[in-house]
Amino acid sequence: MKTGAAPPKNNKNIEKTLKKLQAGRGTPYATIVVFIILHILATVLVILSSRSDIVITLNGASVPLQAFTGVFSSIANVCTIFMVVFYDKVGFIVSMIILLIQFPSILVNVFVQHSAASIPGFFTNLFTIVSVVIIHANNLKIEKYQKKIRDQAVTDGLTGIPNRFAGNELVNDLVKQGKRFAVVSVDLNNFKSINETMGQNTGNKVLIEIASRWKSLADSGSTGTLDFITRQSGDEFSLMIRGYYSDKELGRTLKLYQDALETKITEDECDFFLTASFGYAEFPADADSGDALFACADAAMNEVKRTNSSDHIMHFTPELLKLEHTLDVEREIREALDNDTIFFNLQPQFDMSHKLRGFEALARMKNAEGNIISPGEFIPVAEKVGLIDKVDSTVFRKSAGFVGELIKRTNADITLSVNVSVRHLMKNGFMKELREIIENTGITPNHLEIEITESVMIDSAEKALDRIKEIKNMGIMIAIDDFGTGYSSMSYLHNFPADLLKIDKSFIDKMGAGESSKQYVASIISIGHIMGFDVISEGVEENDQLETLKSIECDYIQGFIWGRPLPQEEAEKLVMSQLAS
Repeated sequence: MKTGAAPPKNNKNIEKTLKKLQAGRGTPYATIVVFIILHILATVLVILSSRSDIVITLNGASVPLQAFTGVFSSIANVCTIFMVVFYDKVGFIVSMIILLIQFPSILVNVFVQHSAASIPGFFTNLFTIVSVVIIHANNLKIEKYQKKIRDQAVTDGLTGIPNRFAGNELVNDLVKQGKRFAVVSVDLNNFKSINETMGQNTGNKVLIEIASRWKSLADSGSTGTLDFITRQSGDEFSLMIRGYYSDKELGRTLKLYQDALETKITEDECDFFLTASFGYAEFPADADSGDALFACADAAMNEVKRTNSSDHIMHFTPELLKLEHTLDVEREIREALDNDTIFFNLQPQFDMSHKLRGFEALARMKNAEGNIISPGEFIPVAEKVGLIDKVDSTVFRKSAGFVGELIKRTNADITLSVNVSVRHLMKNGFMKELREIIENTGITPNHLEIEITESVMIDSAEKALDRIKEIKNMGIMIAIDDFGTGYSSMSYLHNFPADLLKIDKSFIDKMGAGESSKQYVASIISIGHIMGFDVISEGVEENDQLETLKSIECDYIQGFIWGRPLPQEEAEKLVMSQLAS
């Protein structure tokens, strides 16, 4: 015996909504008045022209006005036919009334007034009636077929409730109306286990029972709101809720759907106790288009599932989209690591005479579809979710292998500069990993430079300093990346065993704003030189920036003015051209 909701009353909200949607796609009935007026005018002209003795001149020929009687009659009949074609049953009834009303006057003219001129009108009306009846009969057949096709298009084949297409149509229609409503995304929790343990046939029966309960609830009107339920796919459903006046009222409606689901379901002699995750978004407060509403509702629903919250209902907030995006990018990073689609580009570094110093290895990533994901998008996410060390390692290993082999073949004196995050640097296994990369790739320590941010000295100064000294003892150079954006002090710099100071692009961009900005960069370069560091400026893109950096004695530059990030083949060509010159 199934345990379900109470049988529905005769409200049938869902069917009514579908009919309204379909009716909204047809020709507006108000415009039938235009055809009625045209028919009346044409009929009046028929009467006037048939009784007129007026003769008009056309191209020099005299033509009696009576000759146009047939034209006006045809126009009147065409109007009646159009009404049947465009307005179905209403058009047929109006046309038949108009045509039948004309018969008495025609019969009076023929049999009482003995007017033979009305005989063609009698047969024209008769043939028009036959045509109207045939057209209407054919329309009924077409309408029946269209209804069948329409029902199939908007109905879910398994459960019999409206499908995704019907839901999208309703939401788009409601958006056009501009009235407040909510879209709710519903996903059954752990439904997959039913299919796996009991088989898909039992799972389908459970889905049918759930759909039946929710449809009964929506049709009954007992929620106090106007509800529309659809099955999106698999174990995913959607609700469109209208006619509520407060968040509390909307929440009460959702609780009723939750309770209807969580009542025991019995199928194939097994009892099932199900829950679902409900996420909802409101128009127009949360989104102003159909697609955006579904996306927002999905984001809220996914957050319920992700957090496994005891409260299975969540309202969308803008922060959820950021979280949703972070989760998507995290998934793409993990897939890229598994599929080995993280790679590197090499950005050239030059001294002020345009001699190549070396390259900085920059992380790049492709997703599963082969599209390039911006590093500005995936690097912050990798740092946030703790995957940056894996990304660092992949780029380090691949770039060291390429540059190490290139140095062996060309004997070029170039440096490979590699970014290492604080998280990566401070890992217990970092030194072992570093030695393995050098051993496996063949790159020599004197051609290698590790870039670290100055914040490492703030986070764990003593441990960081020991680690950096250990790296330096291997013969590897150290660069302080993005200098000036953190919290460095002179005491840190004094104890920091670095070789290179990198000035952040943000300071280079501001040099043209005024003399003080230029002097600020000059002071950084001066401090670096006093501490015994070489200085390189990042993000150099303009000639005036280059000339300013030369005048304040910067040692190296890196930026689009002399070199964009290059794939391996282009980087090798640059090395060969530098050697040739």
